[in-house]
Amino acid sequence: MSEAFAVRGQVVTPNSILIDGAVVVKDDRLAWIGESSAAQGAGFGAEVAAADSPTDGRYIIPGLVDVHCHGGGGQSFPDAATADDAMVAVWEHRLHGTTSIVTSLVTQSPEALRRQAQMLADLADAGEIAGIHFEGPFVAEAHKGAQDPHYIQAPNPALMRELMIVTRGHTVTMTLAPEGKRAFGSGSVAEVLIENGALPSYGHTDCDSATMRAAARWTREKLGLTPEETRLSPRYTITHLFNGMEPFHHRKPGPVLEAIADAAGGGAVLELIGDGTHVHPDAVRSVYELVGRDSMVLVTDAMAAAGMDDGDYVLGGQAVIVMDGKAYLRGEDGTPGSLAGGTAHLLDVVRNSWKNSGMSLVDAVYCGSMQGAKILGKEAEIGSLEAGKRADLVVADENLYPLQVFRRGIQIASVPEA
Repeated sequence: MSEAFAVRGQVVTPNSILIDGAVVVKDDRLAWIGESSAAQGAGFGAEVAAADSPTDGRYIIPGLVDVHCHGGGGQSFPDAATADDAMVAVWEHRLHGTTSIVTSLVTQSPEALRRQAQMLADLADAGEIAGIHFEGPFVAEAHKGAQDPHYIQAPNPALMRELMIVTRGHTVTMTLAPEGKRAFGSGSVAEVLIENGALPSYGHTDCDSATMRAAARWTREKLGLTPEETRLSPRYTITHLFNGMEPFHHRKPGPVLEAIADAAGGGAVLELIGDGTHVHPDAVRSVYELVGRDSMVLVTDAMAAAGMDDGDYVLGGQAVIVMDGKAYLRGEDGTPGSLAGGTAHLLDVVRNSWKNSGMSLVDAVYCGSMQGAKILGKEAEIGSLEAGKRADLVVADENLYPLQVFRRGIQIASVPEA
């Protein structure tokens, strides 16, 4: 048992900001959150009085939850040779405020997927990661993005069942194109996912609007018929909306408007890479205004170059070049091709969405924390600053750059005072 301690600042809760707030931590739990002036009456006067009273406008926000991340710190989950290599990427994001991370794989051979998934499942067993996301291999070549075309295959429920066995209940989502035969419906990949406690995430797709609507309807109904105790969430996801799918055209609408409409009706939750590179800030703002914070989740789609300098990297065995902080597949002639993931931390995405996309700070933080927790089915444990939850929190300066990070009540990162 450890002594309780308090952290003071502007506390960002799910619905408001406590200007002179305090968060009291006891062991690995949040013991109390409130205005500093109310601490004495709550029985935590001594702890709050002992904490520094900041005057620099710093914020206290919940530990962030990234449900789509391929790597960072020079390492990537699809390419990590060992668990230690994978943990380099985990720590890169953890030290910048992402205290819960879903590790994303890419389209690779079945053998490579089994190998990497086994390693990541071991890390999930150890509590180091929150789960696994398969981005492929059941995607459309027409909108493959940075997915390796050599390993794209038609939806294969048998392979999906194998991967579910290998991951031992740690699969969170799989990105798949809904137009493929056996993508959704009876005897499909989506059915295997849902019946084994995971979620389909439609994306990297060349589908038309009718197919997206049909997939949305079937998935909502299937999740609605699935007992709450066996499903992660009642809502499926859309993998990085706008990226890896046919753009909207009024005579050929494609999947985008259908996904937004379904999200607005409480069906899908839309991933958005709000880093300013993958999606224009105005597009993020428009989606936010159309569907609201409860139907979108901010993600990084980060790859090995997150937190690193420009240069050469690898994603799923493919060469990537990073220039001016933007990652591209390297063409055979050395020139940049498709975007190949992000290079931001989730705190950067939250900051950018707040500063440049018209989102309130409360809602931007919510979309970077509570929304991910809901997808994981862990909203009672993580995702917000509420008494009884796990003591994951980030102290950030007035511009939302990290000063301290706490995970499970232990300080794991801090910026030295000047």
